[in-house]
Amino acid sequence: MRSGLISKTITEQNGAISAVVPNVSVVVPIYNEVESIPHLLEAIASTLTASELSYEIICVDDGSTDGSAEFLRKEAQIRSDLKAVILRRNYGQTAAMSAGFNHAIGKAIVTLDADLQNDPVDIPMLLAKLEEGYDLVSGWRKNRQDGALKRLLPSKIANWLIRRTTSVNIHDYGCSLKAYRAELVADMNLYGELHRFLPALAYIEGARITEIPVRHHARRFGNSKYGLSRTFRVLMDLLTILFMKKFLTRPMHVFGLWGLISMLSGGAIGIYLTFVKLAFHEDIGDRPLLVLAVLLLLTGVQLFCFGLLAELLMRTYHESQGRPIYRVREVITKSVN
Repeated sequence: MRSGLISKTITEQNGAISAVVPNVSVVVPIYNEVESIPHLLEAIASTLTASELSYEIICVDDGSTDGSAEFLRKEAQIRSDLKAVILRRNYGQTAAMSAGFNHAIGKAIVTLDADLQNDPVDIPMLLAKLEEGYDLVSGWRKNRQDGALKRLLPSKIANWLIRRTTSVNIHDYGCSLKAYRAELVADMNLYGELHRFLPALAYIEGARITEIPVRHHARRFGNSKYGLSRTFRVLMDLLTILFMKKFLTRPMHVFGLWGLISMLSGGAIGIYLTFVKLAFHEDIGDRPLLVLAVLLLLTGVQLFCFGLLAELLMRTYHESQGRPIYRVREVITKSVN
């Protein structure tokens, strides 16, 4: 397992050591989990130390009000393995994970929740699976310890819907325990509440994805931060992912297609009404079809213009950041002796 995740020392030209890249960065978003943090830190440290993996723990406090930030400040000053990132206010889990990714320097990155329901004991198992050639290994809470009606049923429905929509066939999108290669995380930009769809975003980037069953424990402290209210947000984010998956680099294909269909339909109805007017001298001014024809023509023109604007925005998005529209896994050439 450690062959591909061994520590690496970065040296400057004069030979001086400038930084040591750990095997793994463990990113933990935190929001009001002050009771769980001490147990979690010790569990992560003991597991990775026993596995002989160099590591760093990055705890991102997302505007906690229960003393979590103060605890992390104190711990970070006495622990060399802990990096505390304190956000100015509560931005949400996606922003917290993004902040953790931005501060991580490990060759592999592992994420998990701070509520102790994810078990750090599973981290070496995820890293070992990552070493088999995968870019993302997702945990599967096969025996999930949550309420059946409030958590399990909505989760099963959401997972089924996401699988059908994104074509990424994993069972548990909501499990925060995941392992990533650092170069994959560098290619993904997180916005809104897209942390639930990281496997789908990784799939868009061409990642190799798999999942393995992991432990899941009942919550020991505090209350869950999730509920049925997130259903609408999940659906909106799912539509965003679907559009990104199919039309990120070619938005004209969706807007232009529907715009063309709308204009052709409106034109066909207009021709029919013109024929009725000229051939049969019938009054068409009060016909609903005339209103429909005008509406379809105007809608078609608008959709077509949206497509052109979206094309310009996508080109600006990629070119301004220097982001290619492709991802290279490896380049193979014949060696020259």
